[in-house]
Amino acid sequence: MLPFDFDYYKPSSLQEAVNLYQYLNRQGKKPMFISGGTELITLGRINLVYTEAVIDVKEIAESKAMQFSGEYLVLGSSVTLTELSEENPFPLLSKTASEIADHTARVKITLGGNICAQIFYREAVLPFLLSDSQVVTVGPEGTRVTPINEIFRERLQLSSGEFLVQIATEKRFTEAPFFTFKRRQQWDTGYPLITIAALKIDNEIRVALSGLCPFPFRSQGVEAALNNKEMPESERIERALASLPERILDDVEGSANYRLFVLRNLLLDVLESLDKA
Repeated sequence: MLPFDFDYYKPSSLQEAVNLYQYLNRQGKKPMFISGGTELITLGRINLVYTEAVIDVKEIAESKAMQFSGEYLVLGSSVTLTELSEENPFPLLSKTASEIADHTARVKITLGGNICAQIFYREAVLPFLLSDSQVVTVGPEGTRVTPINEIFRERLQLSSGEFLVQIATEKRFTEAPFFTFKRRQQWDTGYPLITIAALKIDNEIRVALSGLCPFPFRSQGVEAALNNKEMPESERIERALASLPERILDDVEGSANYRLFVLRNLLLDVLESLDKA
């Protein structure tokens, strides 16, 4: 049970959703876009989220897309993690998404909900960072298409009244060799300690991480070190670790030193899996 009441709206078009947000915002209702609603329920119960008006966009046609269009895979923000796993249009994404939460939750958690969540894991964004995907958003200023590595800086940078509609990824990335693994403090329960996603494209390994820092990220410095084949594997990994952001998490899930220990071994797994792929 949420400790507050809110009005519920279910627009049938992108423009209706945008107009609703502006109208409700002018009324001071702090409107919120949702597609799955799991974060609203979870965080609302502990007073970390509050709204007087919810705009549910999950039935808008554009947000439900899951298809190849020309050389691009187009995925709507309202596609659930379970649907991604079952259809498997992007194996790296499907495998990464299949490890998020549990089966009951994945039926409701949407792609957009995970990427735009307040919780810092947001693992579903990792494959898109690796594949230079294009993000389609809509807001008061209209529709914009932006490279994800420009609009995602620690989190998706959206203006007031703007929401995620689709993500488009070149088909060649969906067919590339990949590696992904989620390491938990306990094997099958609890929050992830680190999630790593990697793929090999144009003979280069790309790596993105979640759980190491308070935000998901992809690092060109880490990738440059890992792809320097003039050095032995051990040196490549040490140089990759030296290129990490400074804000390494140190919490009840694991200390900063333990996270780095786990990552060192995961990077070795990445090289062993993809170096000769």
